[in-house]
Amino acid sequence: MQPDVTNFRQFYDTGLGTVARQGIAPRLREAWPETRGMTVLGVGYATPYLEAFQGEASRVLALMLAGQGVVHWPNVGVGQVALAHETEIPLPDESVDRVLLVHALEHTEHIREMLREVWRIMPSSGRLIVVVPNRRGIWARLERTPFGHGHPYSPPQILGLLRETMFSPIATKASLFMPPVKSRIMLVSAKAMEKVGRVGRGVGGVLVAEAAKQIYAITGTPASLPKRKRTVAPVQSLDRS
Repeated sequence: MQPDVTNFRQFYDTGLGTVARQGIAPRLREAWPETRGMTVLGVGYATPYLEAFQGEASRVLALMLAGQGVVHWPNVGVGQVALAHETEIPLPDESVDRVLLVHALEHTEHIREMLREVWRIMPSSGRLIVVVPNRRGIWARLERTPFGHGHPYSPPQILGLLRETMFSPIATKASLFMPPVKSRIMLVSAKAMEKVGRVGRGVGGVLVAEAAKQIYAITGTPASLPKRKRTVAPVQSLDRS
């Protein structure tokens, strides 16, 4: 059974979820240290990581997938989240400078179509970050967290997929070097283990891959899909909480 937004939200409300966010978020800021004047979009369940860009980027938006459901975000103020099918992102061409995919790519059956939509909404200077479970890591092997569901990737697999969908990989880094256990000692030691894992090139639980939009040598024809009207569903009527 694939997790939905309720499972994601419950996970990030736990100590282990906090550790996951604290381990992954610095990787995102390393890649995108400055987003002033930009539009940042999170696809999937990316809201725990979008908070770092609020107050800096011009616009921060979240798009949750139709198969997973949607919850209101942020907790206070005007909603900045919409629900849509992953193959029909309801945004204009070249309108988003930075796109973050979290709990998205490993859960969709329309992988290439989703990435083609991401390619469409990015300008030539756009950047994409994909966070996926690492096939070689322990987090992908245990179903106690959302990273233990869906299709995990090895570094060559995620790099190959990005290239196939007209993105130029920039860097791929690992994160979450501690095992996904709820032991208080392990949770307290998480930051230290993360530092040791990065220096020692340990096997992380997730891969954080950044890529640029490729605007040359475009070949092939994207898979044809039934055309759907792009709509944004009201969040209030679909909140599963």
